[in-house]
Amino acid sequence: MRDLKIVFMGTPHFAVAILQALVEHNYNIVGVITAPDKPAGRGRKLQQSAVKEYALSKGLHIMQPTNLKDPDFIAELTELKCNLQIVVAFRMLPKVVWGIPEYGTFNLHASLLPNYRGAAPINWAIINGEEKTGVTTFFIDEKIDTGEIILQEETEISATETAGELHDRLMELGAKTVLQTVSLIAQGDAHPKKQTDDGDIKTAYKIFRETCKIDWNKSIDDIYNLIRGLSPYPTAWTLLNNNGNEISIKIFDVSVKKEIHEIETGTIISDKKEVKVAVREGYIYLNEIQLPGKRKMKIKDVLNGYEFDQDAKMR
Repeated sequence: MRDLKIVFMGTPHFAVAILQALVEHNYNIVGVITAPDKPAGRGRKLQQSAVKEYALSKGLHIMQPTNLKDPDFIAELTELKCNLQIVVAFRMLPKVVWGIPEYGTFNLHASLLPNYRGAAPINWAIINGEEKTGVTTFFIDEKIDTGEIILQEETEISATETAGELHDRLMELGAKTVLQTVSLIAQGDAHPKKQTDDGDIKTAYKIFRETCKIDWNKSIDDIYNLIRGLSPYPTAWTLLNNNGNEISIKIFDVSVKKEIHEIETGTIISDKKEVKVAVREGYIYLNEIQLPGKRKMKIKDVLNGYEFDQDAKMR
């Protein structure tokens, strides 16, 4: 059995669950690398990453480099004498970093590689209407998410699951898979396999604001998948023309009803209890939205203080 000395790299909440699992299973974490503190909120106070907050609570050695090639950082990292590095939701590493440990540097990715390489695998799996996804551990190489696969675990995606719900499930599945991967490496029993790029490989591109804008002319399934694939973050949005004004609203939760009709796409039909938008093949019912300057609200609460006129439309 190898005596592992691990450096963990990660930043968001997703990575905390994996670091916590390693700590609770008594692995020797000799260092934690995370993003520098950033100003946030109205007061622009410096905010620590979720990983840093957890690492501080456990008294772990923390490094927050702005430049991963900085000689001082490389020297500090080398002095830790780690022999394994684990990366979860962090930046792309230069070879001078990922090449340090004797037993390699592996990454946890929230998809079944080679599909959905990139920044937003959870969102795109739902946006594209996938019925299954999973997590992959792989040894890092020079390119993004292309290294040799160590382990993969698969899970189904339900027809109503949001990106937030899938995120939490993959976080738990990821923690178990990382523990299994570390155990294999400790035993010298990891047998990584090269990724195959045969066929049509789907990519998880970074999501921008325009990616999140709803096209009401698309199919009812495409619209539904986009909304749940962006909920709760970064959130689908649309322009609403109402009472002679055009505003941008965020849409968090909807339901669908497939039905033949001849109403113009984007038309809003509203009463005191519900709001639905006419689309191809049926209607999209708005369940939870956010108006400008307001908090996220259920549609019944919105209708208590906001009225959709008879000519209101989404575009």
